[in-house]
Amino acid sequence: MRTYLVYGTFGWLVVTGLLHFIVDVVAQYLRGARAPGLATSIYYGLNTSFAFGQVVFGLLCLWLAWRQPGFMGERMAVVLCLTAAAGWLAITFVFMEYWEPKLNAAVFAALLVASVLMS
Repeated sequence: MRTYLVYGTFGWLVVTGLLHFIVDVVAQYLRGARAPGLATSIYYGLNTSFAFGQVVFGLLCLWLAWRQPGFMGERMAVVLCLTAAAGWLAITFVFMEYWEPKLNAAVFAALLVASVLMS
């Protein structure tokens, strides 16, 4: 059960990061929802870096969980993961006005806490 929870935690991060990129960057770009300009570049840059950061971190942790199944028992891994979750939550509350990224980051944080408690 502990292994599935770890895979589910970081799998959630990968899936929601990909979906965030598809919905907030690709779909809006293809529809032409935003007029070209500085604000649009900042919007696309923020959402792209946010989503790709989640995807890369999630894939790295999935690979690490596959190679070293007990890594969530390591204190530094837990500190790094909790810091990443806190950072994503801070970014969503400070820079993003809509609620979906906040919910996704909060669910990741809750799954992460559950994974840590199970390890």
